[in-house]
Amino acid sequence: MYKSFSMELAGRTLTVDVGRVAAQANGAAFMHYGDTVVLSTATASDKPREGIDFFPLSVEFEEKMYAVGKIPGGFNRREGKASENSVLTARVIDRPMRPLFPKDYRNDVTLNNLVMSVDPECSPELTAMLGSAIAVSISDIPFDGPTAATLVGMIDGELIFNPTAAQKQVSDLALTVASTRDKVIMIEAGANEVPEDKMIEAIFAAHALNQEVIKFIDTIVAECGKPKHSYESCEVPSELWDDMTSAIPSDAMEAAVFTDVKQVREENIKKLEAELEERYAEEHPDWVPLIGEALYKYQKKTVRKMILKDHKRPDGRQITQIRPLAAEVDILPRVHGSGMFTRGQTQILNACTLAPLSERQKLDGLDGNETSKRYMHHYNFPSYSVGETKPSRGPGRREIGHGALAERALIPVLPSEEEFPYAIRTVSETMESNGSTSQASVCASSLSLMAAGVPIKRAVAGISCGLVTGDTDDDYIVLTDIQGLEDFFGDMDFKVAGTHKGITAIQMDIKIHGLTRPIIEEAIAKTKEARYYILDEVMNPVISEPRHEVGKYAPKILQIQIDPTKIGDVVGKQGKVINRIIEETGVKIDIEDDGSVSVCGTDKEMIDRAITIINRIVNDVEAGEIITGKVVRIMNFGAFVELAPNKDGLIHISKLSQKRVEKVEDVVNIGDEVTVKVLEIDRMGRINLSLKDVPQEKAGEPSK
Repeated sequence: MYKSFSMELAGRTLTVDVGRVAAQANGAAFMHYGDTVVLSTATASDKPREGIDFFPLSVEFEEKMYAVGKIPGGFNRREGKASENSVLTARVIDRPMRPLFPKDYRNDVTLNNLVMSVDPECSPELTAMLGSAIAVSISDIPFDGPTAATLVGMIDGELIFNPTAAQKQVSDLALTVASTRDKVIMIEAGANEVPEDKMIEAIFAAHALNQEVIKFIDTIVAECGKPKHSYESCEVPSELWDDMTSAIPSDAMEAAVFTDVKQVREENIKKLEAELEERYAEEHPDWVPLIGEALYKYQKKTVRKMILKDHKRPDGRQITQIRPLAAEVDILPRVHGSGMFTRGQTQILNACTLAPLSERQKLDGLDGNETSKRYMHHYNFPSYSVGETKPSRGPGRREIGHGALAERALIPVLPSEEEFPYAIRTVSETMESNGSTSQASVCASSLSLMAAGVPIKRAVAGISCGLVTGDTDDDYIVLTDIQGLEDFFGDMDFKVAGTHKGITAIQMDIKIHGLTRPIIEEAIAKTKEARYYILDEVMNPVISEPRHEVGKYAPKILQIQIDPTKIGDVVGKQGKVINRIIEETGVKIDIEDDGSVSVCGTDKEMIDRAITIINRIVNDVEAGEIITGKVVRIMNFGAFVELAPNKDGLIHISKLSQKRVEKVEDVVNIGDEVTVKVLEIDRMGRINLSLKDVPQEKAGEPSK
């Protein structure tokens, strides 16, 4: 039965149609927020997938170009693989919802969000987050929801909820907060060095608004919700658990996991696994396939107990202690800038590349305001970084997500295009991984940008906090700088990047049903303390400020401004003028519609020469100027000198020399470079030049 529900949300109407479309999905919500339309569906398989030890959730965010009245580019003229924005949005939808499905649920679940119409005033990403939560909540799929999400911007210190596209352009904050009924379950933020107390205020203002949305969703579920279906549990049998824990006492498991060397711990667990396989091979062969999951559960219980009750971390550190840190620059001699950051067994080597602005990344998506970006951060995670072997298949969703997080953390400190007219790419290569490589990427990128001579405002560092909780809200412990094992068996990965001035990025992943305010405040405080330590004690001693100029292997770029009406003169018919300048000087020239001209090359002298030629083209010649040009034509009455493309002047034979000249070729020939004085520009616009009137000291100098 078709039903429609509406509420006012941040000044715009949110409408949810149930039963109107996609009736064969387990749950479907046809979402309208303003003129933005997203179809959110939730489907689940009838039976669990065999042979897996995880919940197989898949989230999709499909951008259709018809939603903004465009035909896709490319040969096929249809949408291809998911854009970076689609991948990042799918991850944001996934993170708050995944913890609310049963942990022993093994049925395949797909959450699909089809963007069908986009209103710039109403975010399709937010609409999809709400739509997915509603679709699952009204379906028969087991889910301990609902969740709600709010976007928060900040303009002149004032918080804006679910900002419009125009507001996002001038906002100092791009915060997404997802909540359950009682707690915050996901935080994602990019910020212009926002202070910690302001960030906390924004998070809980969004959390309060989320409660209004959850009440709205509850009314939909009450009228349209299906009973949740039963499922086949994949819990470890109690008999196996009891026998395993008697065969491997708790002190033996503690000894196996209590080491700061990942490889040693993995080897210890392999030995225990082999012992159990031998123990059950004959009498309980049905238990053998379950040993891996049983050992995982035993490790998790052991690590959590050690941390929460004994305050012992697997590598022996104190609760707030950071692993050994190291920073270096100039590792790679020929790249434009490089930096390496090491934290324990996590190590990132970052390379920075500078290029003309024409090499900005072009974006073809639903956001019409952003068609390109000049800063690109890419993150790679090869299998050798964790001691494994598998072929490289290009960046996956994790790599794209980690790269975007580090990119977001660094954008607020980058110089403007006017200050530094370069496209910038940093690439983080994971050399070794054991927890929070994304935040090590932030540190390594900051180092390599400064080493490359990019005048960033301040250095940026990142760190991650973990969490282990007990049976009550006030029974918890927050860990500074979690390693892989603590992330794997813990409840939270709370990543915060920023400068001495404030936060630039946050990403919070959790595995439980939300966080209380005291936990969030403690995590933000601990990451601030750790961030300051990294900046002051580790990064600043290596490189405390950006180098004052780009390296010798980096391109040099000079920028000038010309009258936009003169752009055609510089380009010339079919590009002949600009191509000739490029051929003559070896530079690269980019011209924007507003008259900004960027000249890029490795030879400063050639850059200056190209700029001189451009200035001659666009600026009128004035009487009295001393200019250097090339003789291009000789007549019996004088020589024509090219002062700039399509701008010639005449040296009359009487002006060639102080002495009498019988023949023009006695003084100059075609191809000669000569320094001349502009005598006059007559009323017909003709330029008359003199060679003999150039002061002797100026005769050999190039024109200014």
